[in-house]
This record gives sequence, structure tokens and C-alpha cells, in this order.
Amino acid sequence: MNLNLNNKNALVCGSTQGIGKATAIALAQEGVNVTLVARNRDKLKAVLEALPKHRNHSFIVADFSDPRDLQEKVIKFIDRNHGFHILVNNTGGPKSGHILTASLEEFENAFIQHLKCNHVLAQTTIPFMKEEGFGRIINVISTSVKEPIPGLGVSNTIRGAVGNWSKTLSSEVASFGITVNNVLPGFTETERLSEIIEIKAKNADTSVEEMSKIMKGHTPVNRFAKPEEMASVITFLASEAASYVNGINVPVDGGRTKSL
Repeated sequence: MNLNLNNKNALVCGSTQGIGKATAIALAQEGVNVTLVARNRDKLKAVLEALPKHRNHSFIVADFSDPRDLQEKVIKFIDRNHGFHILVNNTGGPKSGHILTASLEEFENAFIQHLKCNHVLAQTTIPFMKEEGFGRIINVISTSVKEPIPGLGVSNTIRGAVGNWSKTLSSEVASFGITVNNVLPGFTETERLSEIIEIKAKNADTSVEEMSKIMKGHTPVNRFAKPEEMASVITFLASEAASYVNGINVPVDGGRTKSL
């Protein structure tokens, strides 16, 4: 299948590790000019070196705790370089824990890093997408959009808000050739999953190995996903081949989510 992504420009958030890094690499392999966004300059440089050299790749150092600063840096980049056909919103998940014990600050921080940052990046990139008559916004969220996950109170709440923001936006921009979709990762081999497994193992007074086995058993395919498997779905949604896919949640979870 020809995805027709050659020479498109993509802004990939949280791209120094996990799903974000895998997505940046996958898009670059399809001929996309990738701009990485994260807060650690050294890690950004390392990922930049891993991308194919025959494209115009770059990075922006920004912290997702400050949406205005993030927006200003992206605006400056666009003014000096180019706009973006593809926006991949991807940010590390909020602290785990029961919702009753969550502080207001935890909710506020998660709202800023996930919804506010997604929003300012969409506002900043969509004008160019409209000019081009082509745009793809893919939000990496969680299966908790469909089924809240025990022990992830703040995440469940904020992810749901992002899902509804995304669905609303998808209706407003579709006529300009812009699609907005959500990828809902299941258990994926990332630092975030390792953290969750350790916490669950401690609470259950069992080993990390045993808890990993239990969690894999909750998934019909009986294994965790690789970040590259998420990246493949994101790359498809970013392509012209997915031009009639809009406003949906796509669980990539090996069949763990029970709802349709």
C-alpha cells in the first residue's frame, strides 16, 4: 500500500522514547520530514540521529507544563521553516492512583499537559493544513476512553476530556481535508507500563514478573505490545489511505477492551 506520505511534514510530541519515538521513526521511514518535540535536548539529538538522513528532520525543545511557551516555540519554528501536515499529540500519562486521593494539582497538571497543549498545537498547525487541503491530527490517549482503568483516576478523567475534545474538533475541520482521530494503546512496553506494573505488584504483594504474567493474561493475544505496533497504526491514520477515517477511537490493545 502506498501511503503517499513522501515530503509531508510532521510534528511528533513526546518523541524521545516509547510510542512517540517509534512513531517518529515510522513516519520518517515513509518519507516524512519529522520535527521532534520534547523537553530533553540530549535525548532529542539522539533520536534525531536515528532518523533517516536523507530528509529534513529537526527538533523543538519544549516543556508541556507550559502551553503558551510550547505554542510560541512552534509558531517560531513554523515562521522560520515550514508548517505541518501531521500533528501527533503524545504526552506521558498522569501519576497513577485512586481518584479519591488525587490532589487538585494532579488534575490541573494533567489538564494542562494533555488537553491544553493538544489544543494550542491544533490551533497553531491547522491554518497550514487548511491551506494545503490536507491535515492529520492523531492523539495518543488510552483505552480508558472506552473503559476506565482501576488505579488511574486522574488519567481516566483527563483522557476522557481529550477524547471529547478530539471528537468535537473532528467535525469542525473535516471539510478542509483534515481528520482527527485517537489511538488508544493497550499494554505497551514503555517506561509508563513498567511503572504501573511495579505499583500493581507492590499493592498485590507479588513480584513484577508475576504481575506482568497476570496482566498479559488479561489480553487475548497474551503479550504486551511493542511501541512500533502503535506507530504503524498512527502512520496509517496519518496517510492519504485513511482519508475517510475521522473522529474515531482506535483501540490497539490486542483485544483487551471488551466494549465495541
